[in-house]
Amino acid sequence: MKKTLCLMALSAMTASAFAGPLDKTECIAGAKPGGGFDLTCKLAQTALMDGHVIKDPMRVTYMPGGIGAVSYNAIVAQRPADPSTIVAFSGGSLLNIAQGKFGKYTDSDVRWLSIVGADYGAVIVRKDSPYKDLKELLAALKADPSKVVFGAGGTVGSQDWMKAALTAKAAGVSHKTMRFVAFEGGGEAISALQGGHVQVYSGDASEAASQIAAGANIRVLAVFADRRLPGALAGVPTAKEQGIDVEWPIVRGFYMGPKVSDADFNAWTEAFNKVMRTPEYAKLRDDRGLFPFSMTGTQLDIYIKRYTQQYRKLASEFGLSGAK
Repeated sequence: MKKTLCLMALSAMTASAFAGPLDKTECIAGAKPGGGFDLTCKLAQTALMDGHVIKDPMRVTYMPGGIGAVSYNAIVAQRPADPSTIVAFSGGSLLNIAQGKFGKYTDSDVRWLSIVGADYGAVIVRKDSPYKDLKELLAALKADPSKVVFGAGGTVGSQDWMKAALTAKAAGVSHKTMRFVAFEGGGEAISALQGGHVQVYSGDASEAASQIAAGANIRVLAVFADRRLPGALAGVPTAKEQGIDVEWPIVRGFYMGPKVSDADFNAWTEAFNKVMRTPEYAKLRDDRGLFPFSMTGTQLDIYIKRYTQQYRKLASEFGLSGAK
């Protein structure tokens, strides 16, 4: 009996000794179930399992608060060296970091692991809108800002507000003069647009595509991408094509604690690089309304720092408190 117990203990110790960062994995979603962070975690959960990179199903843990601020603080302060946990982030996370909404921590306090897909800002109007392209909308804004009301699912300083403010800025209109109505979510904003209560919805490309597919009475004037998007919006020009230098990518990806070892971090990087190269992953990403955008390694770190700095400048320019 004693021999059997010793062998069992030895077996457990051996298994523990050889446990790697991709064993017993966890993804933290910094919000309640059903949102963008949840979508991002479940994309990784499915892709890594189907790609035979992990053997056991990835656990998804929900840590709502501050649109990712609580999870960011928790991983940095309490689990900085956890080798098996990744945390979902979005472009909104970077915007909030830039505005000082994540407390004392900055974009330099975690290890940025991967971007797995993206959405993009879009300028959306009703089908019967008098504005046929972005230039016509900007001309109307410039002529009389009070007659063009923006609506979106976000308050002042949010991504949707930023997209509206940048559109107004392109017309030479101050964000203080811009008329903006905040709704609880994109669904309410789309309904207000179709009902004629607002003239422009500063939303997301993927949402617009799905609404159009569902028969919504809307039209997309421009996408804030660096190039035209594939699929249903392939015919929509970018803002840059229309002479307006505005981009707004809404990236989705993951980071890890600041003290995760290089070996464990590299194992995760290789895992994501492997699955993101497959056609199966492309379908998973497309099914979740994300457009192609993958990045890891040094290139990703540079990207994060560049965009966070841009957001800091915008936050300061728009007078948003806490920007740093």
